[in-house]
Amino acid sequence: MNMFAKYVSAVKETDPITYIGKVVRVRGLLIESMGPTVTVGELCHIVITRQNRSIPAEVVGLHGQVVQLMPFDEVEGLDVGAAVIAAGTNLQAPITPDLLGRVIDSLGRPIDGLGDIVPDGFYPLYRNPPAVLDRLPIRNQVGTGVRAIDGLLPVGKGQRLGIFSGSGVGKSTILGMIAKNTNAQVNVIALIGERGREVQEFIDHELGPEGLARSVVVVSTSNTPPLARLKGAYMATAIAEYFRDQGKDVMFLFDSVSRFARAQREIGLSIGEAPATRGYPPSVFATLPKLLERCANSEKGTITGFYTVLVDGDDMDEPISDAVRGILDGHVVLSRKLAEAYHFPAVDVLGSVSRLATKITTPLQQKAMGQVRRWMAAYKDHEDLISLGAYSRGSNPLVDKAIERKEAIDAFLVQGTEESDSINENWNHLASVAQIEPPGESTK
Repeated sequence: MNMFAKYVSAVKETDPITYIGKVVRVRGLLIESMGPTVTVGELCHIVITRQNRSIPAEVVGLHGQVVQLMPFDEVEGLDVGAAVIAAGTNLQAPITPDLLGRVIDSLGRPIDGLGDIVPDGFYPLYRNPPAVLDRLPIRNQVGTGVRAIDGLLPVGKGQRLGIFSGSGVGKSTILGMIAKNTNAQVNVIALIGERGREVQEFIDHELGPEGLARSVVVVSTSNTPPLARLKGAYMATAIAEYFRDQGKDVMFLFDSVSRFARAQREIGLSIGEAPATRGYPPSVFATLPKLLERCANSEKGTITGFYTVLVDGDDMDEPISDAVRGILDGHVVLSRKLAEAYHFPAVDVLGSVSRLATKITTPLQQKAMGQVRRWMAAYKDHEDLISLGAYSRGSNPLVDKAIERKEAIDAFLVQGTEESDSINENWNHLASVAQIEPPGESTK
């Protein structure tokens, strides 16, 4: 009997009735059809007979018999009267260890030319985060390979940080460094709204073969419809949850939250939602915590998240930046001024914070961090006087020491993309910069 179990299960789950509607209106991003009988969130296929193809779409609203759909692909050639066929299921994430080393789109389809992916099962795209009282506390540091982060903004397993900057300051580069050098077991990388040119460059140059081998890359470029960009974010999150549930330590790298928010804005405005804050409808700010809170520890494994935020006009207080900063467990700010001075990675240490730094480090490590940050702050406060030669040595011992240690601090912070230190090597290096005894073992 067991040998027939899978066939019996397939028959039971098969709906012999095909539900079909027809397109009655196309308005911008929104497609309206009369029928079929569906539920919100269900997948449909819109048939374009002339081109012998179908467009996957999702039900986003219902008005009596009128079904509102958003397409995943371009709708060129679509006409009134086209058949709309209900798929009978919602979009789900394919799950299998064979996802490692692969590049997929927002529907879970491989786009790397390496053949099909045969899933072991499926995860729903929308899940609740682990219950708040079931989450394991964050006590151990996860290595990123970036000295400025590991030494002065340490990150715990299960923590979520935002990387904030304007365009062209190095967000993708720092994500690639983390993906290659982290001591996490699996990387899940979401490239949402990226330029098409940058995807292959990121995979080849920033990630590299070694990084790709333990990574899953989910791609939805800027030219794809907003629904595809939106679902790409949830697809990547569901895949990260799968590997966490297998007991893995997962590094989740998401680029970028801003483009995800813009996709949600396009969808919200298209279905008639009123704009609220700087053109963003309320659904954007309701959606952000639902997505970001899913990056968390469970009883089985961990997900550590880095989410990039493309800051409009370098304004760190614009709506999306402000909302994301309030949800995450810290923020890493990249400075255009440092990037222009060829200081890479361009991490503004004094403008950044890890809210769990004191939970995952020893008192001696905290002393080293504090010493270096005090010197950096003192130098910054007197930088104009020092540059003009108007500062008199001996007037402030802290500033004198900051000037003395400036070169050593910069040498610690500036790092090539191919350079990497272990957590212990990093702490010993920082202790040398801070001129204190090495802290020994890196984490509690």
